[in-house]
Amino acid sequence: MTKKAALLKAAENKVRLGGYSNFSFRELANEIGIKSASVHYHFPTKADLGAELAHQYTDAFIAVLGEPEAHKANGKNPIDIYTQLFRNALVIDKKMCLCGLLGAQSDSLPDKVRDEVKRFFIKNLAWLTQAHKINGELNPERAAIKTVSLLEGAMMISNTLDDISYFEQAIF
Repeated sequence: MTKKAALLKAAENKVRLGGYSNFSFRELANEIGIKSASVHYHFPTKADLGAELAHQYTDAFIAVLGEPEAHKANGKNPIDIYTQLFRNALVIDKKMCLCGLLGAQSDSLPDKVRDEVKRFFIKNLAWLTQAHKINGELNPERAAIKTVSLLEGAMMISNTLDDISYFEQAIF
């Protein structure tokens, strides 16, 4: 793993546990075993790191989702695939959705980070709209908004109350 990739991974862990303010360059440098100046070499500002982090997270999330049409062709409900990613983050990773957490803080984020968080939700809503359309939903755009809102909210409640049953009740 490159130093840049290690920095992004360390920053992702910290943000998913406590938000954008939950890390400093000094903490990341110590965790990776490099000097603070080396962090600045890869990311001149915290906003640069945050924007790259949200961009990478979005791309990885969408890539893991695959295409809704392919899931449907294989006899699977694409919405179930989407829901499982959120459940895995909460149950297996024991972390919040990075962009959901950042989205809750959007008023205090630097513009370039906020733009990347918006990109996450735009891409997710587009994917969900297509998935709901394939499933025969009469208003797929509205269903997409409801799906992502339900999952982000259920994740937040379950995390806050430290009880997965709230997430499970919301999705089943």
